[in-house]
Order: sequence, then C-alpha cells, then structure tokens
Amino acid sequence: MAEDFTIYRRRLPHWRQTGVTYFVTWRLHSTQLPLAPNERTVIVNSIEHFNNQRYKLAAHVVMDDHVHVLLKPCQPYHLQQILHSWKSYTAHYLQQNYNRNGCVWQSESFDRIIRDEQEFNEKLQYILRNPFKRWPEIQDYTWLHTMPVDWY
Repeated sequence: MAEDFTIYRRRLPHWRQTGVTYFVTWRLHSTQLPLAPNERTVIVNSIEHFNNQRYKLAAHVVMDDHVHVLLKPCQPYHLQQILHSWKSYTAHYLQQNYNRNGCVWQSESFDRIIRDEQEFNEKLQYILRNPFKRWPEIQDYTWLHTMPVDWY
C-alpha cells in the first residue's frame, strides 16, 4: 500500500489515497422530494464547474434522487473537500432558489477507489446505464455526461 493510504469510517468506510480515481455517490435526504429538471441542471453545473482545475471528471449522472460521479482529484485537493463543496453549494442554492427546507442531502456519501481499468470501465458503464434502467422508455438523458480521459 502507498504511504498516504488512509482509511476512516463514519457509518461507511472511506479509503483515501493521492492520485487515484474514485467512484462517488450520494443521495437526497429521505425528507426531500425528487429533484426537478431545473434542480438537476444546477447540480450538473456545480459538478462541472471546477473540472480540470480541482478534479478531472470521467462521467457523472444526476438522477432525481441521487448522484454518481467518476473523478480523479487534482493536487492539492482531496475528495472530502470536493464532495463538501458540491453538496454544501447545491444544498444552499436549492434552499435559497427552489424553496427546499431542511437537509437536502444525506450526511454521508459512498466512495470507492477504482483499482484498475476494468473496474473503471465497469463503473463508467454503471453510470451510463443508470437513467435507462430507471426509465427504459427514454432515448436521451440531459443530466448524463462523459468526458474523454487519459489516465487509463
């Protein structure tokens, strides 16, 4: 294992290491109604805002009740900072502009270090299929984005 590899636990285990790719997901708080289309756009814009500055995005999808992201943090940024930025900014924005009350997101998120190219491709396919599994009748999903990557 690398020297900077750490593990900590809240309710879920979290593994951290510099220079790795992560699959991350988080959900709306159980008290919240599903995200409207314009709210999903706000979240997509927030996720994409610092792409190639604080992190490199491979793919992301914003569903009506959860978000999946495949990313690689850039130095000196850490995954915890990136997630906090996304969740706190979007929660505040949705509360101020869309009259959402209380906790918008569940307090914890799930994250996983991607260990190899095969796992990267599996998570990428999972993200790409996510909206079409939920809504098989749709042809295109506006809040699904992939970016070319050069780290695998």
